[in-house]
Amino acid sequence: MIGAAADLDGVLRAAAARLSAAGLDSARLDARVLVAHALGVAPEDVVLHGGRPIAAGERRAIGQLIERRARREPVSRIVRRREFWSLPFRVTRATLDPRPDSETVVEAALAAIGDRDRALRVLDLGTGTGCLLLALLSELPQARGLGVDVSAAALAVARANARALGLKARARFRRGVWAEGLAGRYDVIVSNPPYIPSGALAGLPPEVGFDPAAALDGGADGLAAYRAIAAALPRLLPPGGVAALEIGAGQAQDVTAILASADLRIVKIVHDLANNQRVVVTAPR
Repeated sequence: MIGAAADLDGVLRAAAARLSAAGLDSARLDARVLVAHALGVAPEDVVLHGGRPIAAGERRAIGQLIERRARREPVSRIVRRREFWSLPFRVTRATLDPRPDSETVVEAALAAIGDRDRALRVLDLGTGTGCLLLALLSELPQARGLGVDVSAAALAVARANARALGLKARARFRRGVWAEGLAGRYDVIVSNPPYIPSGALAGLPPEVGFDPAAALDGGADGLAAYRAIAAALPRLLPPGGVAALEIGAGQAQDVTAILASADLRIVKIVHDLANNQRVVVTAPR
């Protein structure tokens, strides 16, 4: 038991054993991160200072975090941060947890842009933590961007992330439903919209249940958001502009058909590191 361990090595072993017994494949890594978080030290210090005595209060704090993870709460939710595009992002229950697969959106958009030193206008629809917009701004020194989200709580997180990353001066955020009420044109539009069919939500892994339902639920067929976004893209994209939209498994054909029906051309479909079709890049005809 964690409560009986006297030093850091013992606490770490007990924490990993508890998470392993809960069926977590990442038990050792998760234990190290959570123990470090509870103690306010870097994860590598947990390994380097294994003989450090652990006080009773510290054991209790560690035990509470380990039990949360054993109940399948994601580590990022517990420590309230997630690395995305090698940048630290604050996450809360109001935001979708940024995932590595979504970095494919950033990669696809950057590849489509070409010259990164232009004064581009970037739009992120359904911005959440702001991870897509802020990752792009970190790579585009002359660009400015707007993040839109229906959730005021998510926008507060995105604004905090922009400040923390030193991008506040180039990033704006507004509350809205997709592109409703937006004026002007944007050279680059990105989005990771909800794409899970409503009927499939109950069968998702337990960790996904900690994401806000509105960020997951794509309607009866999982495609509702794409229809709304596609309808707005022709007026928002100038000649030469591009949009990069994340898609779910098996959705490429349906999403490309929705975009084509809005008189948009498909530039390419980009695969993620697991070779899944992950992003549709589209542009005006």
